Amino acid sequence: MGYFVHPSAIVDDNCTIGDGTKIWHFSHVMSGCTIGNNCNLGQNVVVSPDVILGNNVKVQNNVSIYTGVTCADDVFLGPSCVFTNVTNPRSAVNRRGQYAKTHVGRGASIGANATIVCGHDIGDFAFIGAGAVVTKNVPAYALLVGNPAKQIGWMSEYGHRLHFGADKVATCPESNEQYELIDNQTVIKKNI
Repeated sequence: MGYFVHPSAIVDDNCTIGDGTKIWHFSHVMSGCTIGNNCNLGQNVVVSPDVILGNNVKVQNNVSIYTGVTCADDVFLGPSCVFTNVTNPRSAVNRRGQYAKTHVGRGASIGANATIVCGHDIGDFAFIGAGAVVTKNVPAYALLVGNPAKQIGWMSEYGHRLHFGADKVATCPESNEQYELIDNQTVIKKNI
């Protein structure tokens, strides 16, 4: 099946790119990257060396994904969101080899213009609102907004806000899947 690279995009040597992936206008995929099957990299995307993207990752226009970032399957990266990889950058100080790692869990969504400060992981199916600045680890299914980002609720795997009743159970209005809130800090999907 293969993958598609727009003529204006650049893909360096030593990259692994999965079947069905599309890399669009003016994007640059640097050496050593691994990009899974059926991914979509929009216009003007930069994927730095050794980044790993799972299968079905959707990267919207103008996103920069720097060395140290890994994304699991089904991640959505909104327009112009950015990852950092050095906590104390200085132009005159070379900090290569000191990159902090950031992992984005399966099914997580990061909104437009959000910034993920390096060294903080995003849990599975978490939802980061547009313009948020993430400065700490994010639990699975958590909904975060603001600068600095604060958790304001929980999201289902289908991307709907969860409303927990007195029994600490919520139902996704689209999938009808149920979720349980444990100790007001952890959400798990219930097996039905």
